[in-house]
Amino acid sequence: MTVDTAAFKEAMGRFATGVTVVTALEEGTPVGFTCQSFVSLSLEPPLVALAPAKSSTSWPRIARAGSFCVNILSEAQADVCRAFAVSGGDKFAGIAWRGADRGGAPIIDRSLAWVNCEVELIHDAGDHELVIGRVLELGLGDGSPLLYYKSAFGGLTAGGPDQDGK
Repeated sequence: MTVDTAAFKEAMGRFATGVTVVTALEEGTPVGFTCQSFVSLSLEPPLVALAPAKSSTSWPRIARAGSFCVNILSEAQADVCRAFAVSGGDKFAGIAWRGADRGGAPIIDRSLAWVNCEVELIHDAGDHELVIGRVLELGLGDGSPLLYYKSAFGGLTAGGPDQDGK
């Protein structure tokens, strides 16, 4: 059975995801890309996973750095998401950040949370790579998450699901 690519993409678009920007320092130069394929993987040891496209020009630079920071974007950071979603140019222009204590990866100001990691494993996964990162340090911010659903940004609605899960 063959799965239609457009139908698969549409079906996966029905799954709401958070939005992150993955960053690193490559030889002292900040690099990053927008990534919605991110998940917590393990508590013991603390691991996360992300799936950058093989076509990404930023991911190979981050992989060479050996460590990265996942910046979980807040609802107020759609502009940050867009800045890092484009290929080329200075993605950090006008973006306030500071370096993580371990490895120096950029922590983007006003992020909802950040997770600084070292690359643990990289697996081939079709047109993407599956990257497992070991968490070195993390931090929390304030606000609500930036969500991506059906090719558009959104946020949480007031109140969320009721007691019956509706």
